[in-house]
Amino acid sequence: MTNKRKNTDKIELGKGDALIVIDIQNDFLSGGSLAVPEGDQVIPVLNGYIDQFINRQLPVLVTRDWHPANHCSFIRQGGPWPEHCIAGSKGAEFAADLHLPVSAKIFSKATEAGQEDYSDFANPTFKEQLDNVEASRLFIGGLATDYCVLSTVLDALNYHYKVLLLTDAIRAVNVRPQDGENAINEMIQKGAIPITLAIIR
Repeated sequence: MTNKRKNTDKIELGKGDALIVIDIQNDFLSGGSLAVPEGDQVIPVLNGYIDQFINRQLPVLVTRDWHPANHCSFIRQGGPWPEHCIAGSKGAEFAADLHLPVSAKIFSKATEAGQEDYSDFANPTFKEQLDNVEASRLFIGGLATDYCVLSTVLDALNYHYKVLLLTDAIRAVNVRPQDGENAINEMIQKGAIPITLAIIR
């Protein structure tokens, strides 16, 4: 990690903060139909962030791909991806070792056969929930860096949220070798602040 990726100032959590956990689903993990390289490594780190937010009674929002069986993103429908995260399937379930609190709010995206959605903001109830909890600072991590994390972070910045990118809790698909690196650079250039769990207090 280069110096521009490090933010060593301690961050105090408080009112207005919300944690966004993106797509920690079986199909994106080891053995899944669209496994993200090293995707499993983000789970214990995300659990650490979740614990910090729950201990302070701060909101945790969890998102998932929830595709119909004929979703347009699938190869047999002309899309780029193997079938994954079909609604109600084992592959669409959250990782068993992700410590989801009972208070977590779950949001589904890409639920229509003819529409691909990478950003969590594609589900209008997601933004409504952020408004309900008066969120102003979003801590965003999950899978994958170069798709759903990137799209969600850019939309959040466009909505004028302060975004903290959990660089220790994201991993990339890397269809092209530099996709993840380029996505991180773009998010930081657009205003996201890179952080790690070690500086949360």
